[in-house]
Amino acid sequence: MTQILLLSLGIILLDQGTKFLVVRTLSGSPSVPILPGVFHLTYLRNPGVAFGLFSGYSFPIALATTAVVVGLLFSAVRGQGSSRWNNLALGLIFGGAVGNLIDRVRVGGVIDFLDFRIWPVFNVADSCITIGAVLIAWNLLRRR
Repeated sequence: MTQILLLSLGIILLDQGTKFLVVRTLSGSPSVPILPGVFHLTYLRNPGVAFGLFSGYSFPIALATTAVVVGLLFSAVRGQGSSRWNNLALGLIFGGAVGNLIDRVRVGGVIDFLDFRIWPVFNVADSCITIGAVLIAWNLLRRR
């Protein structure tokens, strides 16, 4: 459980730190090309969930995210001593979910900024949630 919480805390700090820098440096600016046409830093505030779905439902989304966070905590406590991969996945998902929940409560939407031009703009928390979900799926498939 301690490993999961420490990893989550690190992710929350990294996520919120990068978002703080983005808001400070890119607010009001157009997209900043890092690798023109491939990777840009683009400041967006997403009031919805993935791909901007359910915009305008900030409170229900925050409530659902809170339920997921509580469920992850329960799962982490119940699964103490489980595999390292499972702990890693839970830590990634928990940290990412809390990072995005902080944005929803603080500014009414998630701050996104990583723009690869072939995919919707996302952030560190989104990446961690996705990697954690893939690890869980991989772990489940591997057990079969």
